[in-house]
Amino acid sequence: MISQWLLPDGINRTVLPLLIGRSLRAFADGYVAVLLPVYLLALGFQTWEVGVLATATLLGSALTTLAVGAWGHRFPSRRLLLGAALLMTFTGFAFSTGSAFWPLLLIAFIGTLNPSSGDVSLFLPLEHARLAEAAQGTTRTALFARYSLLGALFAAVGALAVALPDHLVPLFGVSRIEAIRVMFILYGLVGFSVWLLYLRLPESHVEDPQPPKPLAASRGVVLKLATLFSVDAFAGGLVVNSLLALWLFQRFGLSLTTAGTFFFWAGLLTATSQLVAPLLAKRIGLLNTMVFTHIPANLCLIGAAFAPGLETALGLLLLRALLSQMDVPARGAFVMSVVTPEERTAAASFTAVPRSLASAVSPSLGGALFAAGCLAAPLVACGVLKIAYDLALWKAFQRFK
Repeated sequence: MISQWLLPDGINRTVLPLLIGRSLRAFADGYVAVLLPVYLLALGFQTWEVGVLATATLLGSALTTLAVGAWGHRFPSRRLLLGAALLMTFTGFAFSTGSAFWPLLLIAFIGTLNPSSGDVSLFLPLEHARLAEAAQGTTRTALFARYSLLGALFAAVGALAVALPDHLVPLFGVSRIEAIRVMFILYGLVGFSVWLLYLRLPESHVEDPQPPKPLAASRGVVLKLATLFSVDAFAGGLVVNSLLALWLFQRFGLSLTTAGTFFFWAGLLTATSQLVAPLLAKRIGLLNTMVFTHIPANLCLIGAAFAPGLETALGLLLLRALLSQMDVPARGAFVMSVVTPEERTAAASFTAVPRSLASAVSPSLGGALFAAGCLAAPLVACGVLKIAYDLALWKAFQRFK
């Protein structure tokens, strides 16, 4: 029954390992995004250093994704996905043993840690290209929605796992830092599980006999999308989940368990929205779905920055969670629909790279603003910039509606 829901008629069943792998990675990302600032602060790092490490994770992901876009077409995607899974394994084990700033900065840069609510790793363009091969038309949008839904749902479950260190401390008599390090070891084990899972993937193939190529005919469209996506990503980087957790800790003194519960419900609402996205896209179009769900979400974020109390802030942030990621499956399907089949891997990479590069810069800025006591500034700037992006995107791509 579950398999039939994941892969209805019209979708190639060979993508099932990708959907399961996305679920496993999202679970690990869900708790790492919240535990990362807690772990770094427990090691004695300053708030701005937390922002710098978050920047390093995103910048490293951007550069590896850029490499996939530039040279990935020369290698089988299955081999690249297996390599990415091994890199995830190394990241978890290496991060669990570090305590000094510079080694952790290097691991964050070359590894796969994700401090944000979405997938910004080199897995993304490789998996998007494989998903695009597996379905056509509205079925493709539904497949991307399932991919995003699983990511959001398991990230929500992962957020609940941030409470595990508090249970491990009395249960095994270990320190809090040691308990958190166990969670990074678990992250590495998840990466190894993904590697085992991706061993089952067949080699990629497309209906077009030509192999994947760098951008050519679709270059102009992709560059315009990449520019606009970078604005959205820069704004989002100001309030990645790690920094949003830090904001909640500093502004309202939230406990780790309460923060995990909040991120669980936020993730669950995000997952629910993924079910609505393909239905809404079928009714009003991919572009309108991307824009008209995003603007109200960003108004909620701005409102949360000035909320007088915890309940109001959490309510606005939960409403934002319900709306803010509804554009994700629509965006992925939209990019795949406006490029030629052989350009899909490159298009996915070159629209993801500017997002990663732009979002890599802003966490340091957000961390610095928090350290300076400007707690509302990152949230307001994020909301305003994202609304500007939405309006510019809607105007620029009207002909593709």
